Amino acid sequence: MPPRAHLALLRERYLEQGKPLPPGLRAQLENDPRLGARALLKALESRAKANRSEGQRLKHLLKFELELYAQGFVLIAGVDEAGMAPLAGPVVAGAVILPRGYKLRGLDDSKKILDEARRDALAVEIKRDAIAWASGWASSEEIDTVNIYHAGLLAMRRAVEALSTVPDFCLVDARRIPHIPQPQRGIIRGDEQSMSIAAGSIIAKTTRDKHMEELDAKHPGWGLKSHKGYPTPEHFRAIKKLGVLPFHRRSFAPIKRALGLLPEQEELFEPAPARRA
Repeated sequence: MPPRAHLALLRERYLEQGKPLPPGLRAQLENDPRLGARALLKALESRAKANRSEGQRLKHLLKFELELYAQGFVLIAGVDEAGMAPLAGPVVAGAVILPRGYKLRGLDDSKKILDEARRDALAVEIKRDAIAWASGWASSEEIDTVNIYHAGLLAMRRAVEALSTVPDFCLVDARRIPHIPQPQRGIIRGDEQSMSIAAGSIIAKTTRDKHMEELDAKHPGWGLKSHKGYPTPEHFRAIKKLGVLPFHRRSFAPIKRALGLLPEQEELFEPAPARRA
């Protein structure tokens, strides 16, 4: 039976630090009648179960890549975009070539990861480990010129073209990118089904968010750091109070309305007036 002081050391080493259990330790804890030993064993078993579940999830995320590796493709780029819905700022795409069989714990569609610090940490790891990564942008002016759908495709193409290593295949979230020479496959909800596309999603989201935070510092009052230009109630109120910024998307109906180019209508987020009895 480990001395009482050893239980704290075991918890730190094998639960908090995640080091592999040495032979015989599990059986030793199972035979230890103390509540602390039983609690430690239960926590270790819960973590092992979570690790197995995450391992299966990550294995599932590699199914498209594994198919392509089997066909002889080596440099597979995952491509996704961020910023299609906001009223302000560019649309940004991310393209990432991951090492063969690469797994990153916690990597998922950026929209599912609500913790900004976690997204940023994943982006750092992706940039460190990737064979190549790049972002591509389409400005608000380009969005107004070619429309948001085609601007998203333009940003994706620019991201692929900016990669320092040329991919031999592209996996793309839900679309096909025009005017690139590589074979490609569009995958519906690809950021939930492909490790490479999920990585591209993280790069796109964190790159755009950082840019919107920089714009917020230059244009205080619109709250761009908090809502990143999305059509939130706060953004509508800021536009109504402070006006339209140069990088607002003038082809979007709420901005046209703010500029007087469309007739006024009841705002989506404004409470309806009280009816008289």
